[in-house]
Amino acid sequence: MSKIEDTVRIPPNRFEDPLEDVAVEILNESYVGTIDKKLGLMVTVKEIEELGIGKVIMGDGAAYHDVVFNALFFKPELHEIVEGEVIEITEFGAFIRIGPMDGLVHVSQVTDDYINYDGKRGALMGKESKKTLEEGNNVRARIVALSLKGKSSKETKIGLTMRQPGLGRFEWIEQEKEKKPKKEKSATKGKK
Repeated sequence: MSKIEDTVRIPPNRFEDPLEDVAVEILNESYVGTIDKKLGLMVTVKEIEELGIGKVIMGDGAAYHDVVFNALFFKPELHEIVEGEVIEITEFGAFIRIGPMDGLVHVSQVTDDYINYDGKRGALMGKESKKTLEEGNNVRARIVALSLKGKSSKETKIGLTMRQPGLGRFEWIEQEKEKKPKKEKSATKGKK
């Protein structure tokens, strides 16, 4: 949660509505989806802490209020493990929705196996492992490249990998867990 100071313009046609509700709505319209390099992507205006007395500027008719508000941001970090949903499969990889942003897992980063693209099915398939990745699958990935340049989430670039242990489609992760032999409880059990 971050505290921000700004001025909000309340148009005359909204003067009869609850002031704080209108201010939150207008701030959300102005800020949500914008990127701050230090804070990340603004997700929502949570609450207004201070709402100053409105000032009217000649020729405008709207009221301008100084405001201090709390906002929620999403800032992905390099090497962070994230979970998301596959929202699109292309010949070159899979787009993963992670919170309010999308990342790309390049085909070379899906598995250690050679990957084929099935355009009819809209899936990526492992040649030997027969693992498949399709829209709607839930996955765990690690952020390997990150660029938060620009003013909106459309200008960001997030590169992901799923090639390491514990990453990939959730079903793959469970299959890997089942393959591992269970350790003996104790090698000295029964000995004193």
